[in-house]
Amino acid sequence: MKRNQIVILGTLFLIFAVIFLIIKVRKNTDEKSIKEALSIVYLPVKIVKNQAKELQIISYGQVSANAEIDIAVEVQGKLELGEMYLKPGVKFSKGQILLRIDNEEAYYTLSARTTQLANLMVGAMPDIELDFPKEKIKWFSFLENIQAGKRLPTLPEFNSSKERMFMTSRGIIAEYYNLRSSEARMEKYIYIAPFSGTVLETYAEPGSVANPGTRLARIAKTNEFEIKVPISLENVASYQKQGSVTFSNSDGSIIGTGSINRISDVINQQTQSLDIYYSIQPVKNQKVYSGLFLNVAINQKAMKESISVPRMAVTNGKVNILQGDKVFSKMVQIVGNKPDSLFISGLADGEKVILEKIELNTQGKIFKGINR
Repeated sequence: MKRNQIVILGTLFLIFAVIFLIIKVRKNTDEKSIKEALSIVYLPVKIVKNQAKELQIISYGQVSANAEIDIAVEVQGKLELGEMYLKPGVKFSKGQILLRIDNEEAYYTLSARTTQLANLMVGAMPDIELDFPKEKIKWFSFLENIQAGKRLPTLPEFNSSKERMFMTSRGIIAEYYNLRSSEARMEKYIYIAPFSGTVLETYAEPGSVANPGTRLARIAKTNEFEIKVPISLENVASYQKQGSVTFSNSDGSIIGTGSINRISDVINQQTQSLDIYYSIQPVKNQKVYSGLFLNVAINQKAMKESISVPRMAVTNGKVNILQGDKVFSKMVQIVGNKPDSLFISGLADGEKVILEKIELNTQGKIFKGINR
């Protein structure tokens, strides 16, 4: 009986031992497979095939009117209509009267002072006939042309210092120039369009009182536009050399062409680039509007064979190369760019360049490439 118990216990021990060993082996195998799977990293790669091609350097910019100004007046008075009712979007031509300021009071004041000058001349004419008989004709003609409501005639030239001193002592010269100043001020009661354009904003209505320096409206010159383009420092020389550019919209349609007006010599703090200002001439059947965003492109012949890679693949002038199952970094030269990609040279045909940014901590990892 005792012997049978020992045999049964021994058999059970062997069975449990075999089961334990099987479980242990399977566990180790599974852990090894999991570790191997975790150590393999798949990377998108592109096999290098260098080609010489004509590259495009592309930037962007916003169209703005060549001139935008605020309308303000230097005199005070009730605002009146000009040749049109100023509202945003209204078009006007150069030389049109855009607005008027009521000048009735100023007109009567000017007329009264004109009459006063005529009175001074009438009082001086007898003495002119006695002391300057040769000059009486020109002064009599000057007197006849002094009329209220008309512009002052030109002041006659003085033929002697005695004649000048006489006219000065009578207050005629001082009154003449005071009147000329008043005439110049009368011209400020109307605002004449300095160019053809469009009304952008209005800040006052007819009937309101305009004060000196108060903004009344904002206008823009709409037959001439320019576009400010931020250019990265490495591409400034290429844009300068090319001179002319083409402008396209978001659909890729050509909108116009342009040439450099000026180049800023101050770095734009927001974009860390230089601003280049271009004129823009729309092509046939296309229109340009202030505020429109456009792409700006120039063609540049690549001096070296190159390939295109995403911008994220290049970091500090280096790319990552997959050799076998290892990753190495390599210096390259950027020879062109697009909004989402770069053209680089310095890689040999057949090399596998990694198309995304990765961590170079390769310890315990096996890399495999997936061709894109």
